[in-house]
Amino acid sequence: MIWYRRNAAVTSLVDTAASSASAASNVAGTVVSSAGSAASSVAGTVVSSAGSVMTNAGSMAGNVLQPLVFDPLRRLQGNTTNDQTQIFENKDRLWLAVDGMGGDQAPGAILEGCLKAIERLPVKIKFIGELDTVLNQAEELALKDLLDEAQANGQIELIKSGPSVGMNEEATVVRRKRDASINIAMDLVKKREALAMYSAGNSGALMASAIFRLGRLKGIDRPAIGALFPTKDPGQPVLVLDVGANMDCKANYLHQFALLGNIYSRDVLQVKNPRVGLLNIGEEDCKGNELALTTFKLLIEEEQLNFAGNCEGRDVLSGNFDVVVCDGFTGNVLLKFLESVGSVLLDVLRAELPRGRRGKVGSAFLKSNLKRIKKRLDHAEHGGALLLGVNGICVIGHGSSKALSVVSALRIAHSAASHGVMDDLLQLEVKSPKNE
Repeated sequence: MIWYRRNAAVTSLVDTAASSASAASNVAGTVVSSAGSAASSVAGTVVSSAGSVMTNAGSMAGNVLQPLVFDPLRRLQGNTTNDQTQIFENKDRLWLAVDGMGGDQAPGAILEGCLKAIERLPVKIKFIGELDTVLNQAEELALKDLLDEAQANGQIELIKSGPSVGMNEEATVVRRKRDASINIAMDLVKKREALAMYSAGNSGALMASAIFRLGRLKGIDRPAIGALFPTKDPGQPVLVLDVGANMDCKANYLHQFALLGNIYSRDVLQVKNPRVGLLNIGEEDCKGNELALTTFKLLIEEEQLNFAGNCEGRDVLSGNFDVVVCDGFTGNVLLKFLESVGSVLLDVLRAELPRGRRGKVGSAFLKSNLKRIKKRLDHAEHGGALLLGVNGICVIGHGSSKALSVVSALRIAHSAASHGVMDDLLQLEVKSPKNE
């Protein structure tokens, strides 16, 4: 309905302007035939007025067409566009480790994303992979010259790994494949040779490797995957966790998720006093299953949190919450549903735009707005999710990640590393319900 009204407003303005111009032209013609040279002056004035009408109409149309869009990573991405390149001093760049063999498009798309990231972000990359495969992919994708230049400038370092972990392998395979790229990346973070790591590979294997090699934070039973969702406020996303690490949860797990999310939202997203919500089927404290009822009691008694109560599904994107906690099964369903919204919304808009002359005019005005909506709702722009609760910064990418997704994920990794979030996470005190 919003788009219909805007489209109608635009076409109405254009029609008005066109009618005014036509009327002005008729008047000008009449004046010319009646008064010779004097009429020319009047005609010029009238035609000029018609031009002003057209200009004003365009200006009014621009005001009507202010975009109604979401920006899930505005704080993390700033105003950087896909084509923007900046110059950073090497001393200002942070080392990040990248699992170059993880993902359906690896290693080519991962390498391409890393090369783009070092142009747009103050980062240096330790790229871990099977070197023969990586170099062959670089040749095939015409990335060899860029790779050589980045290596010469000290902005990317290739590190050899053994056989990688497949997307369809069991998570525990990381115990056998000790020199897999995902394990080497974790070791670099553990030794503080990299401040964060990224992988678009097997998420179960990534979580297992993080637990085995980095270890859990004190007081945390289960790490959680936190994803940023858009809200009605374009400047402030909501952090939802867990979105897939733990299918079956206990109340104390959700309590810990809330504490982890609270620190991340405060330190990285710069929310002064994050409002924490518990995903539930109703706002009332008596609603929900046993897990929700027990968790509610823990959260409302937690002094380290600004607990804002239950969050219904319709409120997740409302902007009324900064952190929303749930079990991994529910969170993953929510995440996958949100990923489909952008493409479905655009298809509906295209199908419902009016046909004919008005439709063409309206579509021309709305084209750039539609592109911005697609960009801001595209999960590739979000890049990845954070694994919170382990002793290091880990970002998990989509298995289908391409270059744009890699850049966005490395932006998240850099943001988390540069805000010192690990220092506060290490100081987190978690009271276990068992001891109370």
